[in-house]
Amino acid sequence: MRILTISEKLKEEYGEKVYRLALSSGCTCPNRDGTVGYGGCTFCSGSGSGEFAAKPAPIDLQIEEAKKLIRKKTDAGKFIAYFQSYSNTYGDIDHLRKIYTEAINREDIVILALGTRPDCLEPEMVDLLKELNEVKPVWIELGLQTIHEKTAVSIHRGYPLSVFEDAYSRLKKAGLDVIVHVILGLPGETEQDMLETIGYLSRLDPVLNGIKLHMLQILKGTQLADEYLKDPFPIMDPDEYCELVVKCLKLLNPETAIHRMTGDGPKSLLIEPLWCADKKRVINTLYKRIEEA
Repeated sequence: MRILTISEKLKEEYGEKVYRLALSSGCTCPNRDGTVGYGGCTFCSGSGSGEFAAKPAPIDLQIEEAKKLIRKKTDAGKFIAYFQSYSNTYGDIDHLRKIYTEAINREDIVILALGTRPDCLEPEMVDLLKELNEVKPVWIELGLQTIHEKTAVSIHRGYPLSVFEDAYSRLKKAGLDVIVHVILGLPGETEQDMLETIGYLSRLDPVLNGIKLHMLQILKGTQLADEYLKDPFPIMDPDEYCELVVKCLKLLNPETAIHRMTGDGPKSLLIEPLWCADKKRVINTLYKRIEEA
């Protein structure tokens, strides 16, 4: 089986490997500040799932510091300005316009990528994203995780599927690339439930640009960790996870680029599954299974 990875796609488009720079916009989240809820989704860490992102600082400084880390390993010249933690379309629009314009206008930045929630995309914000997209490509990464409402309620996601559908439609009409995050192994979900989420995404019209698949990670300090330690639920082993990912990839539209097939949360916070910490081994196993499929 052949898959379209985002790394291969970008290398073809830009003539070299393009690296992500994990940056911070200083935004928070409506599921933390009381607008939608408090504490965030049950799996989300205190850093808003951005443990590897830069600390808030002037954008040029953040970019230069992040580039230093990359250049310890490679002399890369093209980068994605990736604002990962919390909800990066939720904040003062003038402030966000300023920092995102600064980032996208840099010669070394070829793509602006913003992680956010579907319920944080007011019309004015989508207009801004459309303007930025006319300068350079803008990717919007939406944390969907699952299509199943029962699960969404149990993880305190804070919005129904209809909100995702509306946001997706408006973003695509504005000409933006959309990448969706899915968590495999959420409490109470069967394999069929997870494959139904992937099947739904494979049928989206217009076609979904990209997907990130994550194994559920239970991190210290989260509500999910409290729930797990009190009443442990089943966790997939590496073989089960790799088999499931292959099934997911077979369902996806071949035009959808694979941005990620496993996660790599901080080892200092990881409670389960501990095998996730050996990302290289998991990736190698995944590619072997994909070749055999």
